[in-house]
Amino acid sequence: MADIDALELDALWDEFHRVVNMTSDELSAWLRTSSAGEEAEEVPEASGDEQGRHVLAVLQKRRTDLDDSDIQLMYDVVDTVNEEREHGRVTGPEETAWRHRLMRLGHDPIRP
Repeated sequence: MADIDALELDALWDEFHRVVNMTSDELSAWLRTSSAGEEAEEVPEASGDEQGRHVLAVLQKRRTDLDDSDIQLMYDVVDTVNEEREHGRVTGPEETAWRHRLMRLGHDPIRP
């Protein structure tokens, strides 16, 4: 595993699970919904984008089963969500796209 000590991994794990406020079932359903087309729907394992599927895989893992790519993804998701939220809620026509962008990372910005 990457050069990360147990305390840092614990903090990252907790922050990731705070930021990712959708359950694995909710994220899986969202990824299937967001990738469904008018004429066809992807198989569940291929639904959504690669990053969203990786977030889902991490949600389904135990902390002891994480690998280096999982840890990097967790840092990326925490940073991305915090940066997007720091700018405040988007309003107007862009709000739906902003929310959907965050939801593919497992974060629903309208949840308290």
